[in-house]
Amino acid sequence: MVENRRRIPRVVVGAPCGRSGKTTVTLGLLAALKSRGIRVQPFKKGPDFIDPGWMTMVTGRPCRNLDSFMMTKQVILDSFMTSAADADIGVVEGAMGLFDGVDIEGSGSTAEIAKSIAAPVLLVVDTTRMTRSIAPLVKGFTSFDPNLTVAGVILNKVARPRHEAMLREAVEKYCGIPVLGVIPKGRQFTIPDRHLGLVPAAERDDLAASVDEIGKAAIRFFDMDRILEVAASAPLLSSSGFRRIFCRRSDQNGQKPVVGVFRDRAFTFYYPENIEALEEAGARLVEIDAINDQVLPGIDALYIGGGFPEVFAAGLEANQGLRKAVKEGVESGLPVYAECGGLMYLARNLVWKDRKYQMSGCLPFDVVMSDRPQGHGYEVVEVCSDNPFFSMDSIVRGHEFHHSSVENIDESMVSFAFRVTRGWGIDGRRDGAVYKNVLACYSHMHARSCPEWAPAVVKRALEFREGS
Repeated sequence: MVENRRRIPRVVVGAPCGRSGKTTVTLGLLAALKSRGIRVQPFKKGPDFIDPGWMTMVTGRPCRNLDSFMMTKQVILDSFMTSAADADIGVVEGAMGLFDGVDIEGSGSTAEIAKSIAAPVLLVVDTTRMTRSIAPLVKGFTSFDPNLTVAGVILNKVARPRHEAMLREAVEKYCGIPVLGVIPKGRQFTIPDRHLGLVPAAERDDLAASVDEIGKAAIRFFDMDRILEVAASAPLLSSSGFRRIFCRRSDQNGQKPVVGVFRDRAFTFYYPENIEALEEAGARLVEIDAINDQVLPGIDALYIGGGFPEVFAAGLEANQGLRKAVKEGVESGLPVYAECGGLMYLARNLVWKDRKYQMSGCLPFDVVMSDRPQGHGYEVVEVCSDNPFFSMDSIVRGHEFHHSSVENIDESMVSFAFRVTRGWGIDGRRDGAVYKNVLACYSHMHARSCPEWAPAVVKRALEFREGS
């Protein structure tokens, strides 16, 4: 395999802790870069769908996730180099604190991602009620890991010019690195959030105004020339080249199987790589609006990702035609893969804020929303029984973050494909409800970490079409 060597300007946006303003700074930086006519490829560290949606909206390029729990270092490097190959710069938004990971060694941290792609870090610091004390904080982060380069600081929530002057002087005098930007304190730089983070970009058109304000602030208050210099200082990257891990296939007549995908305001949580994996495996994709489309198009399989179906439960319930069509399809053997929000749609009922909404009724249980997370974090499952898409005894790594729980299960009608070894899943022990050719789970899987998934979906789609 030919070695791939490329110089890609890049930066990682990190912070001492969560809620420091990484997303605000990242969106501002992306907007400012794009305003200069720079082609910028966005990335998000870790499992997340909401921030990437905003980053995709700002740049016009699909944001990619880099996650060292679900991916190997080689896959991370290959994904970064391939995605940024035609871009002028790559920008990675971190998660949590810079060195926070799944263990005391920092495995899965933003710092680990930065080192995997040899990228300098911009450290975002919330400066609320802080002046000279910023120096020891920044000093600690710059010296903690000698293999990581913290190249500059972005000051967030700066109160006034005198406050900014004291912060700048403390960082530059005691830490020896530059302050490369400032975000003033102000609610105009706040994007509304919900229990999983920011409100998804696809839900409300008016939220784009918040991003416009952040972009204007970045152009005014960031030292863009010096940030570009930092990005350009990143060393040459070398990789053995991206390896296609999905086999393209079709039926004997050369016709691609058709896979329907719910894509609307209720269902927005999809990794771009999952969509691409289905296409690479030979599928033709058709988007379905679960709120407005009254019938299923002619499809051979269905993929329902996550999102916020509870927010749009009334609209989903009102669309009786599609709910009926999905149930009839399931009963006829239509292969369906559903994650989290998709599992909720396949249930009998969805209960939220003391209201009960009818869902498709494909699976014999109800889903009840709670004010607290019912499952949160990485999930690892072992495949322990027959199912449409995963081979027995395989290990699937993913993540979950749901405020819903499954109740009133009729276990005489449904089985469970997964034994949970990390995380919660449906009941702390099991995940992956199986009924006919349906597999519905709380775990979100990333196709680059599970190469058998997309070919299995296409295979089942072909079998369904041939048997219809």
